[in-house]
Amino acid sequence: MDTWKFYAITHTDHVVLNPTSPARLDELIGLLDLPPEPRVLDIGCGTGELLVRLAEAHGADRSTGTDASEVSGSGAGFRGVGVDDSPPFLARARESVAQRVPRAAIELLEMDGADYDAAAASFDLACCLGASWVFGGHRGTLRALSRAVRPGGQVLVGEPFWKTEPAAEYLAWAGMTGADFAGHAENVAIGESEGLVPLLAWVSSDEDWDRYETLMWRAAARYGAVNPDDPDRSELLERVAHARHEYLAWGRETLGWALYLFGRPADLQPA
Repeated sequence: MDTWKFYAITHTDHVVLNPTSPARLDELIGLLDLPPEPRVLDIGCGTGELLVRLAEAHGADRSTGTDASEVSGSGAGFRGVGVDDSPPFLARARESVAQRVPRAAIELLEMDGADYDAAAASFDLACCLGASWVFGGHRGTLRALSRAVRPGGQVLVGEPFWKTEPAAEYLAWAGMTGADFAGHAENVAIGESEGLVPLLAWVSSDEDWDRYETLMWRAAARYGAVNPDDPDRSELLERVAHARHEYLAWGRETLGWALYLFGRPADLQPA
């Protein structure tokens, strides 16, 4: 089954494509110290929800002096770049931009995030929520994003972490190794070792995980019911059933998720 078809179906009902609630995402956006017309990079942007919400929050057209309340939701004055290699997700992202922030300068690129050549120190905020595999893991992601932000800018990542030592049966079932992720404290420490300043480290709740995981079950079941002749139907349902057992048997108690916000000091030299 095509990878992007699988994720497009299973994430049909997701507003945020990771175990972060929309309310938590909005709270985070409200705490970001961004300039009036921020420039933001989002690697693995998915459906573009983070970029669109940031544009909605920074919607004043300051070139004309228009108050933000008069152009609410337009996104004027915001500049963003979203990079993802999923055609279905980017289609949803383009639709969201057109409908919700039509005046925002958001560029959406279909490509591998590792191939995007960001000019050094060109962004106020660089993000990667749940796609650290693009840069070979958490450390590589922080290193790449810190190069892309200006001195005094911010780096935001969403990354899993081990709550407890993963069982051998869990790793075998999921096709993972214990080295795939670190602990929560270590995720913060890795940023510090890269010269970044920890600003926030927000762990998602079990309910956030439940929302993320079970919406996939529901979407797959509904798709299977109305598309009995789809040749990918059996594989879709089998993969979701495999993931459901993984989550309920081990994952919910073992694997966590957090948003990590770091600041780049003004004197940090790019690695």
